[in-house]
Amino acid sequence: MICASGALQDGGDGVRFTVRRGEVDLPAFVVRHGGAVHAYINRCAHVPIELDWLPGRFFDSSRHFLICATHGAMYAPDSGYCVQGPCRGARLEPVAVIERDGGVFLKDDND
Repeated sequence: MICASGALQDGGDGVRFTVRRGEVDLPAFVVRHGGAVHAYINRCAHVPIELDWLPGRFFDSSRHFLICATHGAMYAPDSGYCVQGPCRGARLEPVAVIERDGGVFLKDDND
């Protein structure tokens, strides 16, 4: 389990976790937006640096967009597409997750 469902409030702080891609562990995060959970590799599409201002702080002040703390790139939380900033049109790398039984889990072939 990544986290309990209750740990994610709409537009609130995210939860950081690690995901394995090939032989590499990558930082990732999950947030709630529009009532649904969305997860991404924690890496800006412009320059490969982590997005959060402080651990778990991914949303801008309006709580409508994910924002890169370094370059100000703004991403739609439901799609990961950059809507403003130096990487406009690029996308965060999604991580497949599922919410069930009061928790958020990495999605596997059985889901």
